[in-house]
Amino acid sequence: MSPRSITRGLMALGLCLAWLSAFPQAPVEPGSGPGGDSGVDDGIVATLVAEDDDIVDMGVVVVSGVQPGPGLWRVSRDGHTLYVLGEVSPLPRRMDWMWNEVETVAAQSTVILASPAVSMGSDIGAFRGLMLVPSLLRARRNPGGKRLADVVPAESYARWQSLKARYMGASNRVERWRPIFASQELYNDAIKQVGLRQDSVVQPLVARVAKAHAIPVVSTTVEIKVEDPKALIREFGSGPLDDVACFDRTLARIEHDLQRMGERANAWATGDIEALRALPTQSQFAACMRVLTESGIAQRLGITDIDQQLETRWLAAAEQALADNATSFATLPMSLVLSPDGYLAKLAEKGYAVEAP
Repeated sequence: MSPRSITRGLMALGLCLAWLSAFPQAPVEPGSGPGGDSGVDDGIVATLVAEDDDIVDMGVVVVSGVQPGPGLWRVSRDGHTLYVLGEVSPLPRRMDWMWNEVETVAAQSTVILASPAVSMGSDIGAFRGLMLVPSLLRARRNPGGKRLADVVPAESYARWQSLKARYMGASNRVERWRPIFASQELYNDAIKQVGLRQDSVVQPLVARVAKAHAIPVVSTTVEIKVEDPKALIREFGSGPLDDVACFDRTLARIEHDLQRMGERANAWATGDIEALRALPTQSQFAACMRVLTESGIAQRLGITDIDQQLETRWLAAAEQALADNATSFATLPMSLVLSPDGYLAKLAEKGYAVEAP
């Protein structure tokens, strides 16, 4: 196992950072914008469960074939321009993205800003890291060998059983996993079945362009250092987690939001910015991130105000890129591009000209 794989394993230890590690080198999308949940997300479980007990997935139809994707935003000042591409996840699995325009702009840039991200790692060597892998795998299980039925409310477990039968079949391989991990596995299987994909189509292209043209990539990653991963794994594996809200919210999104996810994926693929504006993100990620950020482990690691840390780091990098380079390029989650309090709105408040495609 490579050091990179070990680092991703340590990320899995971080609960909601584990969710982020499911999108390697992809952007963080914390709810619908910096600062936590949107008003829509705050009420998604209570509202959607009350509206309809049926699973809404019959109308999910996603586009396929060659698609243009969205245009580029322009942030400019004093003749210097930062081009920004907004990303959405998930996307249509059978879509071929027409990336020529993006490749041309990125290749002409003198610097590329990486998407905001969170990393968790340590200075342990590869061999010692390998020794920790079995412990990491055990840590995703409920303490004491408990099953999901033992740790979530009966109503939640009944919903889980219905969804699992539909999207995972008869397999019981995750029945002893912690709710946060089990529900993420179900979410992954559900979006695959409706023709969506979570992996980024943008990041591999950006990495290829940067390498081919020797363009420096500026990291905007918030790094979390684990001094004693063995002790952290032991503490994580033995303690309870308050992750039922994350579990319920993930189930609600699978039950009711697959149609909207498909619509957002189609809007990105076809470059329909107005449709993206009209389809707010009803994300479970904010509830799941709280499992991490409000835990005692998180406080000891300094994992607090992650959204604010990410915003501060990215905005500083963007302003530096605009000051030093005639042309630069960046990618961001679409929520942070379109949100009234997103990153581009913050740049506009600072006096930069921001133009939509």
